[in-house]
Order: sequence, then C-alpha cells, then structure tokens
Amino acid sequence: MANLRDIRRRIKSVKNTAQITRAMQLVAAAKMKKAQDQAIAGRDYATQLNQVLINLKSNVEEESHPLLQKREGQRELMLVISTDKGLCGALNTNLFKKVRSSSGDETHYVTVGRKLRNILSKLYTDRIEADFEVKDPVPFADARPIAKFLTKAFLEGGYDKVTIAFNSFVNVMNQVPTVVQLLPLSAQAVGEDEDSGLTEEQKSAALTKEYAFEPSPMQVLDTLLPLYINFQVYQTLVEARASEHSARMVAMKAATDNAKKFIKELTLQYNKARQAAITSELLEITTAMKAME
Repeated sequence: MANLRDIRRRIKSVKNTAQITRAMQLVAAAKMKKAQDQAIAGRDYATQLNQVLINLKSNVEEESHPLLQKREGQRELMLVISTDKGLCGALNTNLFKKVRSSSGDETHYVTVGRKLRNILSKLYTDRIEADFEVKDPVPFADARPIAKFLTKAFLEGGYDKVTIAFNSFVNVMNQVPTVVQLLPLSAQAVGEDEDSGLTEEQKSAALTKEYAFEPSPMQVLDTLLPLYINFQVYQTLVEARASEHSARMVAMKAATDNAKKFIKELTLQYNKARQAAITSELLEITTAMKAME
C-alpha cells in the first residue's frame, strides 16, 4: 500500500505543477500578444524612416558626419538583450552562442536582462561597461538612455563599432538570435542592403522622391540620426520582448502537455498496482478459506 501512496503523491504533485505551468502559459500568451503588436507596429515606421535616410544620404557625404564614418579598428561595444526570467526554452542559450561566435577579444558589453548579464559578468568581469533595466511592456523612454550611452561611447572614440545582439521575433514558434551593427550606420541599417526589409521599389521611390530639407540636409541629418538610433534600440528591445513571451508560452505549453501525459502514465501505473493489490488480497483470502476446510 505504501507504493500506492507514493504514486498518489506523485500524481497530485504533477497535477499541481501542470496547473502552475498552465497559468504561466496563459500569462505569457497575454503578454505575448501585446509585445507582438508592439514589435510589428514599429516596422512600418522603420521602413519610412529608412526611406528618408536613403534620400538624405544621397544629398550629403557620408564621411562628413561622425555617425556615418567607418573605422578600421576592432574595438567593439555590443548591446546584449536577454531576459530577466527563465523558463523560456533555449532562447537565452541560443543568443549566448550567437554572442560568443560574433564577438572578439576586444569586444565590451552593455547588457539588458539578468540572464546573460550574469553569464557575461562571470566570463568577462572587466568587459561589462553598463547594465540597464527595461520595463514590460517596453516604453520608448527606456530606450533613450541606452541609445545615448552607446552613441556617446562611439563618438568619444572608445569603440570602432557598436552592435546589438537580440532575439528577432519571426513568429510564435520562431525566434532568431541576431547581431546587427548600429554604429557606424551601415548600408543594411539605412535600407541599401537586400536584407534591410525594403523592396527594390521602395528603395527606388526613396531616391526619386523629392524632399525639401530645411534648413539643410546636413542639419536634418544631425536631428534625424539620433532619432533613428533611439528607434533602432527601441525596436530591438520590443522584438526581444516579443520573442521572450513567445518562447515562454511555447515552453510552458510543452511543459503542461508533458505533465498531462505523465499523469496518464502514473494513473495507469496506479491502477495496475491497485489491481495487483486487490488480486493479491483475494488470493490470500481464497488460500485461507481453503486452508480452513
């Protein structure tokens, strides 16, 4: 009977776990919808901003602006956006592998999210330059100090390039660990690359469209580039947050399904053990009755 009690305890424990994972799945699903809408909503704005920047770049010399100047060194500052909480599958592990493969000996880090901050601080104690916290859902105001810190570090000449490592949201089942260059603004960043998200028609329209820049293209660029950098940081933050909630929802659903499957197996095991115990008791009674005859 002790075995039956153990099985009953295990069934009860797994049921409690299933209730917890189910509740976490529902919470993650609700947060995922908000984060997904937030991430998708910014993509159209990014497209329009890219088109304006393409036109602006055709009116000024790239080397004339410090945020566009390419440098030859290998000193890199990488913004790593991970999660504060776990239970989201291999999301942070895959991102860490991407960070390790993309960074070099002269790479320093700025972190958002506790998970990879803890890992990087142990591996590279003297390379963590700053750490930022971001609310959920992500407000645009939280992106500004991060963008300001990265821009200042680049302009002061401490680093030759600034990159961002984050999980790009594709769909609920697919989140891709990605590293993109933020500074100096690359061809991909301003829509001149085939992976920029702009079609050939959009690129052509951006170049042929006539803008009236007042007071001058360079002064407009001085104002627009910081805005663009702020928005790029913000967009990567919301993409990473949408990826986090999607991965957690999928992980918790898988955990709930596995718990239900385990409950069925334990219930079958319990019924077999119970049947065996009843059969054993009947045999004992039958044997005792025959012995008394």
